[in-house]
Amino acid sequence: MLVLDDLDRGLIHALQVDARAPFTLVADVLGCSTQTVVRRYRRLHAQAGLRVVALPAPRSSGTQQWFVRLTAATRSAHDIALALARRPDTSWVRLTSGGTEIVAIIHAEPAGPDAHGLLLRDIPRTAGITAVSAHHLLHIYLGGPTAWRGRVDALDAGQQARLRTEAGTPDTTGARGSPAHLLTDEDRLLLAALREDARTSYADLAAATGFTAATVARRLAELRARGALFFDVDVEPALLGVTVSALLWMQVAPAHLDAVATALAGHEELAVVAATTGPTNLVAHALCRDAEALHHYLTRRVAWDAVTRIETAPVLRTYKAAATLRAG
Repeated sequence: MLVLDDLDRGLIHALQVDARAPFTLVADVLGCSTQTVVRRYRRLHAQAGLRVVALPAPRSSGTQQWFVRLTAATRSAHDIALALARRPDTSWVRLTSGGTEIVAIIHAEPAGPDAHGLLLRDIPRTAGITAVSAHHLLHIYLGGPTAWRGRVDALDAGQQARLRTEAGTPDTTGARGSPAHLLTDEDRLLLAALREDARTSYADLAAATGFTAATVARRLAELRARGALFFDVDVEPALLGVTVSALLWMQVAPAHLDAVATALAGHEELAVVAATTGPTNLVAHALCRDAEALHHYLTRRVAWDAVTRIETAPVLRTYKAAATLRAG
């Protein structure tokens, strides 16, 4: 297995700071040659599953996100998970709980004659599925635009500031409190190209969209400044020292939900914290060094009176990340 060194980790962190930062700048910040950074990037892409993709911000996409949990016969689970992963309206398709449960995020249009077709029609008719539950994602406390801390601990504050300044990273602080920018058809065309590879050159983006390179550059800068998109840097968790991954379905007293979720969002063990509908109202994704570390986290870090129940579902396999199908 590939072992990441400090330079690999620094490159991954630099891409998280600004996914489109020039390799020349990244190399200068990391103190090595541009050729070395390019070579490391290609190696991580080939051997570590490194993918840099652009995704629409939830408030700009115009779609609803649902956590869907499917219980299936063990012999059918693989084929069902693979079929879900191949759909364009899914992300984070995982096999959990001993191989009998599939969890996926479904992106559904909020209205229209075919709204929620996958949720209400396609899934229940699929052979091999014995139970379905859907949890509407209401609010993201951690995840999406906010990276898991386990992959953003390589660069110091000065290096991060230099990347943002010299790469011209847009400041989206003001965009968070402003009205959402709903994506146009032209925006979606640009995002479709960036979803495959967020580091695609302006010239290649122009060829893929039919716009000029100058138009593409200007439009991308506007979308970033408005907080209408974010970049996801995906890499195999095992290479970052993670051997145990688990989804935590929590039941929290409503009066304490916001306080609990905000506190959890500060835990380095978690990559996702989100409020949902359903019998459990909070879901989190834990990434731990080993089973003992997960046990310590559950019994020491989240053993709060306000959390009345936790269902732990170990992740056995990820078929699809944010936008990338996983091979193997």
